[in-house]
Amino acid sequence: MGKRVTFDRPDGKGLEGYLAEPAHCDGAAAVVVVQEWWGVNDQIRGVADRFAQAGYIALVPDLYRGQSTVEAEEAQHLMGGLDFGDAASQDIRGAVRFLKARSAKVGLTGFCMGGALTLLSMTKVPEVDAGVVWYGCPPLEFIDASAIRAPMLAHWATEDAFFPIATVDALEQKLQSAAVRYSGHRYLARHAFANETAVGPGRLAMTQYDPAWSQIAWDRTFGFFGRWLG
Repeated sequence: MGKRVTFDRPDGKGLEGYLAEPAHCDGAAAVVVVQEWWGVNDQIRGVADRFAQAGYIALVPDLYRGQSTVEAEEAQHLMGGLDFGDAASQDIRGAVRFLKARSAKVGLTGFCMGGALTLLSMTKVPEVDAGVVWYGCPPLEFIDASAIRAPMLAHWATEDAFFPIATVDALEQKLQSAAVRYSGHRYLARHAFANETAVGPGRLAMTQYDPAWSQIAWDRTFGFFGRWLG
């Protein structure tokens, strides 16, 4: 369904991404989808395709510049080499601006590492109209909640060993103090509960796909974007 495209970052440098389009693009809202630490793989392209099937234009910026992996050690290495501030203020903002040229409203969403980058980008990309975070959070000292202007929805896993629920408690207190328009949902699930590849003995330890909770979270996501993006 999708194709590779090149767009400009605010600094003028080019970046590639995966673009998925609905059958009818006229008047369609758009969503930037931020990858997990694995890179731009079939699973995250499938997320973009899912948005396209629901009527959205979806773009996945390639933060790793063509690299991806199925090995956790290499994923850790790739994520460790990523400049999160640059990814948020340049790569993701560039993706949002690219979509803004086609759509009046642009949302932002991401999973795991992409969830953390979604949160960070909400503070650095004023063009975003709404954001949905899936089980990911950067260190709280990097979140300037007062800079978040768009409404935000978040999905958290109560059994998440990577992003403990105590961190979520502290984040939500910070968002509340800044009067951010925020709604958070908690699911009795492990990390990556919406990633359909996190199944079987080959999955990353401490992750587990949960189809029931995933569907509920997706229903809430589409309802939220439907309200704020149209």
